[in-house]
Amino acid sequence: MNNLIRLIGRRLAILPVMILGVTFLVFFIMSFSRIDPAYSALGEGASEEALAAYREEHGLNDPWLVRYGSFLLGLFRGDLGTYGANRASVAERVSSAFPVTIQLTFLGLIMAVIIAVIFGVIAALYRDRLPDQIIRVFSISFIATPSFWLAALMILFFSVQLGILPASGRLPEFGEDPVGWARRMFLPAVALAIPVSGSLTRVIRTAMVEELDKDYVRTARGAGIPMRTVVARNVLRNALITPITVLGLRIGYLMGGAVVIEVIFNLPGMGMAILDGVQSNYPTLVQGVTLVVALAFIVVNVVVDMLYVLVNPRIREV
Repeated sequence: MNNLIRLIGRRLAILPVMILGVTFLVFFIMSFSRIDPAYSALGEGASEEALAAYREEHGLNDPWLVRYGSFLLGLFRGDLGTYGANRASVAERVSSAFPVTIQLTFLGLIMAVIIAVIFGVIAALYRDRLPDQIIRVFSISFIATPSFWLAALMILFFSVQLGILPASGRLPEFGEDPVGWARRMFLPAVALAIPVSGSLTRVIRTAMVEELDKDYVRTARGAGIPMRTVVARNVLRNALITPITVLGLRIGYLMGGAVVIEVIFNLPGMGMAILDGVQSNYPTLVQGVTLVVALAFIVVNVVVDMLYVLVNPRIREV
């Protein structure tokens, strides 16, 4: 128990360092933008005096480290800045867009895990036989399929030709219209899940094969325990320890892919917020959205890392 607490404490201790590093990197990269925040905030008709007053008021003339320090202080207060001529809050835009991205990411993750577990277990149980060969072809095809290309194909088939699933329109709240929410999110989630499910299938299949070759499986089978019982109670649980380590990176891939898929399906998430910031020359909006996505990726990976420590008894003994 003490080792478990110590290992979790290490991961929590490094979390603030990673967060600080991400804020520094995002702010450093955005500082190279040639877009003048004063110009983008006040518009084309602003006078030089108004632009100069805006820069002075918001500390844009201060040294870089001073501006970074002010940015960190604002971040601790939940202030990500403003954008546009009406001084709209970046934090408010993020708070409305981020839940959509999280919903899409985890719906895609659930689909990918379900597909990968089913295909990975079947492929391992029928190792080097026809089902394994077929699943191998499908998993490699899934890995090689870009999400944005698959999204375009599904829109053409399911939305344009068949007309059974929407590719655009308002996204209803899950609580007020679960069926409408599911119909609107299904195609984007599938587009995200398919490439990830291919790689996870290969990982689960490999881990399952290694477990099936161990002595305890042969002992259990020799004692007359049914194979399905051995797989469900022991093999699958032990085999899923390894895929958990891969899951953190895949969640990051899903979150990054969701930003692109949202634009294709016109979902009001972080992807549309970034696109709005780029098209309208709002550097503070792009900076705030990018930072939140990066921080979410770090937090998710730390949580998955701790989950791996909890489910793997060998790590807890180190």
